[in-house]
Amino acid sequence: MNLKLLVAAIASVAPAAVLAQSINFGDDASQWSNDGECDDRRFRGAGMAQGLDRDDIGHDATDCRTGFDAGKLMIWDFAAAKAATQCSAINFGDDKSEWPNDGQCDDYRFDGPGADFVLLSEDIGHDASDCRQLCDLGQIAVRDY
Repeated sequence: MNLKLLVAAIASVAPAAVLAQSINFGDDASQWSNDGECDDRRFRGAGMAQGLDRDDIGHDATDCRTGFDAGKLMIWDFAAAKAATQCSAINFGDDKSEWPNDGQCDDYRFDGPGADFVLLSEDIGHDASDCRQLCDLGQIAVRDY
């Protein structure tokens, strides 16, 4: 094998392996641990649970590590998400959530300092006023950017 190709191949794999080793996945203290879905809001991707609670951050290690190692999950980075989020292009929906106009975004599609403590998929598109305002203020960003 060509030395340049070998170096390039190692370089392309090494950052992901190094990143996985540097992540503190935590423990399995969540009541939702070991159910095949990651409940830790620090991650994003296809292996996420449909409900996310800040209490589960760092407490669903096995599910999150499994999803991460399989390439289904990535670290959610607020700064990167904020930079990629275009608030003016988002259809925020309506205010039919159980918790509209309370100053927190309850829509599962978003996270950040302005997001509610608990995010449920059933609230997608149903907290428009709060989410639009918080997005415009840079207090939330799209989870899957």
